[in-house]
Amino acid sequence: MGLLLIACTFLVDRTGAVLLQLRDDKAAYCPNVWGLPGGAVEEGETAEEAAVRELWEETRLRPDGPLRLFAQQELPAQGGHQGRVKSYFFGTTSAVQDDVVLGEGAAMLFIPAAEVLDRPFTPGSAEIIERFLASPEYAALGRSHAGHPQR
Repeated sequence: MGLLLIACTFLVDRTGAVLLQLRDDKAAYCPNVWGLPGGAVEEGETAEEAAVRELWEETRLRPDGPLRLFAQQELPAQGGHQGRVKSYFFGTTSAVQDDVVLGEGAAMLFIPAAEVLDRPFTPGSAEIIERFLASPEYAALGRSHAGHPQR
């Protein structure tokens, strides 16, 4: 059995909040914990295409521009689940909470960066999320997304 390929997205709104999903109790893997919108890469699809497709299926949102790869993470098999390789992409959106259409999970919320890590996450996610929030890539999103600084 090979590795399962997963694509996830950090979608950042104009305030710097990150879109997070609360998985519901029906999730086959890690029910009732938080994660990023995402899912399995389908045959014939790139990880980036999967990230965009999963974001659309789970939220009815599209990023404002192309997604960019932030990190890849290999997670060993555990608890009867095969090993997985997660590709984490990031991008911005001009969408607001009212634009989110919950297509999967118990909730899909834009969470302010300072509050993101105060919750239980799917395996490996907290480490990557913490890295992303401290990254130059995230800092640059805030500068480019906020428009022109006021003087």
